[in-house]
Amino acid sequence: MNRIGVAFGTVVLLGGGGWALAQMTAPPDPGLLPYEDAARVENGARLYAENCASCHGAQLQGEPDWKERDADGYLPAPPHDPTGHTWHHPDAQLLEIVTQGTEALVGGSYKSNMIGYGDILSEAEILDTLAYIKSTWPEEVVTLHNEINARTAVYD
Repeated sequence: MNRIGVAFGTVVLLGGGGWALAQMTAPPDPGLLPYEDAARVENGARLYAENCASCHGAQLQGEPDWKERDADGYLPAPPHDPTGHTWHHPDAQLLEIVTQGTEALVGGSYKSNMIGYGDILSEAEILDTLAYIKSTWPEEVVTLHNEINARTAVYD
């Protein structure tokens, strides 16, 4: 009886460990953003110039000192180039941030000048804008971002 219990426990542990390992080594997932679709990226570049560049910069460089709150408690607009943290977030979260705005998404007393664009742009337009941003990243950053998408897809 004891050997059966040990054998069963071993199978459960190995099976669970195998599942966890599979999730940690999931193949990269390109996610929601159509960053390899030239027409959508071109549309996203136009939308970015019209809606985002005034704060985040024409070259996606963000505002100076973007990690330091100003006198009113607001963070400057971060860069969307590889020096920023945009690529640290999975596609679904980026879509929510742009759709709802940072204050609405974070809640509480969090201060942000990032408005929600859900009433201004369609979901497809937001995805195109994010695709444009992603299309400017070096291959290494794109690969890392796709790996982030793969890890978070486990929870969808």
